[in-house]
Amino acid sequence: MSATGAHDELKAMHWPFESPKFIFFTDFDGTITLQDSNDYMTDNIGFGGEKRRQSNKGVLEGKETFRDSFRKMMDSVTRPFPECIDYLVKNIKLDPYFNEYLQWALENDIPTVIVSSGMHPIIKAIMKKLVGENAEKIDIISNEVEARPGESIDQEGGWQIKYHDDSGFGHDKSICIRPYAKLPADKRPTMFYAGDGVSDLSAASETDLLFAKKGHDLIQYCVKQNTPFTVFSDWSDILKKVKEIVAGEITVKDAAREGYESYQKGEAGLNGHAK
Repeated sequence: MSATGAHDELKAMHWPFESPKFIFFTDFDGTITLQDSNDYMTDNIGFGGEKRRQSNKGVLEGKETFRDSFRKMMDSVTRPFPECIDYLVKNIKLDPYFNEYLQWALENDIPTVIVSSGMHPIIKAIMKKLVGENAEKIDIISNEVEARPGESIDQEGGWQIKYHDDSGFGHDKSICIRPYAKLPADKRPTMFYAGDGVSDLSAASETDLLFAKKGHDLIQYCVKQNTPFTVFSDWSDILKKVKEIVAGEITVKDAAREGYESYQKGEAGLNGHAK
């Protein structure tokens, strides 16, 4: 799995497959996993769920950036970083159908790229535990972790998040996808994206089809921004739809239309309980 430093901006066009016709970009926390690892850490060994939810509300209302809010969350977790990794590896669970999707994608030469606001060492460790050897065939583009000045990440309170870029998100996910979107039509692959949060919207706008998680705010943002999407509950939904598209049984436009229609029918799982 790739580290974020000096990342090849078109890596998925030649690793692990050469010139793929499809690429699947995906969020990590709450999309591949059942829990958000950063929320889990903040709620249980940081400043707690109530303060985190207040901060999230501030971001949604435009009172502070995701970047600032997320840094406060991570700063509230003071355990040595190796302990944080161990804690999350023991507690974070995988979507029960992700491994089935991944096996099929690898058999059909479709690269999977994790694009995350989380920290690379945590994602790498969780994926190694939950996916096994196939985790090495998934690229990760994410934030990093670094020692505070004069301290070590192995110390209590000795680490902090190191952001991927200078954007208000800390990691503008669209930046790493845009080079693929700009490829000439005869080389440009069809691109999918799966996500559940507001930070996924910029990435989704660069791809051909967004899988938006049922019951989450991302769906409402997509409707407002006219971003094509289809709804998923778990990765079995994603696998079924991607298989149909790859087989030519349905187009990405048809899939997106179905997604919007399900939202209009009230089948997107919102009903006032978006997260």
